[in-house]
Amino acid sequence: MANNNASNLWKKEDWLAVWIGFIVIAVACIAVLTGSFDFSAAKFGTWHWWENVETKKSLAAQFNGEFWVKLLRTFLVTGILFGIGIKLQGEKIGKFIPAFVVLFLICVVVRMISAEYTLKMYLEWAFWALLIGLLISNTVGTPEWLKPAIRTEFYIKTGLVIMGFSVLFSNIAKFGLYGLGIAWIVTPIVIIFMWWLGTKVLKIDNKPLVITLASATSVCGTSAAIATGAASKAKKEDLSLAISISIIFTILMMVFEPMIIRACGMNQMMGGALIGGTVDSTGAVVLAGSALGEEAEQVASMVKMIQNILIGFIAFFVAIFFATKVDKDPNQKVGASEIWTRFPKFIIGFFVASLVASFIILPLTSGDVVNKINKDVLDQYKNWAFVLAFTSIGLDTNFKTLFKQMQGGKVLWLYIIGQLFNIALTLFAVWFLLSGAIFEVPNLDMFK
Repeated sequence: MANNNASNLWKKEDWLAVWIGFIVIAVACIAVLTGSFDFSAAKFGTWHWWENVETKKSLAAQFNGEFWVKLLRTFLVTGILFGIGIKLQGEKIGKFIPAFVVLFLICVVVRMISAEYTLKMYLEWAFWALLIGLLISNTVGTPEWLKPAIRTEFYIKTGLVIMGFSVLFSNIAKFGLYGLGIAWIVTPIVIIFMWWLGTKVLKIDNKPLVITLASATSVCGTSAAIATGAASKAKKEDLSLAISISIIFTILMMVFEPMIIRACGMNQMMGGALIGGTVDSTGAVVLAGSALGEEAEQVASMVKMIQNILIGFIAFFVAIFFATKVDKDPNQKVGASEIWTRFPKFIIGFFVASLVASFIILPLTSGDVVNKINKDVLDQYKNWAFVLAFTSIGLDTNFKTLFKQMQGGKVLWLYIIGQLFNIALTLFAVWFLLSGAIFEVPNLDMFK
């Protein structure tokens, strides 16, 4: 039994995602700290259909020698690491490699489209990954030979481990009790409310979908949905539906929330905090905050960063809750060993990566170095892992199945009512903490 448990460390997907994530993080840290080699992944810069539009480049200008080197590096790193992971799980590497080549090429198209200037302003790459995957699966169909590379959870878990390095606990101190009150108190209340609304009032049978959508609504959209979906063992269709709803409403809120805030005469600090606490996607938060002004953008970004720290904690508690309550067999006693068996190990990787960045790398170097490791290297590897995952979700999802998951519109009502509750509660917290009526308004010098 002990030997079998030990072998899980290199044979099970959860643990393999942790090791792959750690390898990427370790190599990225060495590359940046020593400056002896380049480990950055490929990224499409913002491009425009017309070459002479201000400083925007044409698509053709993207394909220079440096880009091809980075793209080849990205393919080799992801292909080799995930290929080894597939082999260690006892599957045929010969079927995975050609399928992964095609999946990677589809992801290149996704990244290219999502970097176009106009499209990038309103839609992130997650939307295009889902859309392109769905178009293929619901038109010509996903061929059988491509399916060995469609490993949604493997890519998701690895991306979340890498993402953990960007979640710094030092961000809590920068906004103190203000950020905690807005981001940490409101969030669990909204999740509990949506769980009650979905399971008791709307009587939605699909409980993993309810908790996944609740987390996407209250935390940060796609990243929270991915973590919670894995922790609750949600189906790919559940994850696809939750992410699709989140993306659609994120676009609407990103455009209209700043307009409403400005029309109500709310100051930039309060408006930015409201945006940070209610708009799902981090990228959309920055854009919506910038529409109000520089101060609003700063506050919105900080609130969202503090909120993002909750991703690992929420996934942790959801995993325990589902193991001991939701999925529990009435005739089975769930002890510590059973909880450990069901517990998604990639969450440990997420926390360890965050702790290493927060309490080892940051104190030994500086915030600028940690930011450089994240922005110059890890962010792109995380994004590639997520694009592989979202494209895989689309390729593995059928529209008919997706519509069935709506359960007569109940799922949509769950999101709308939950989001309205989230906005109302966040607005109260913002007024309570930042209006100056009760507490002193914080000084923005804390951000510097």
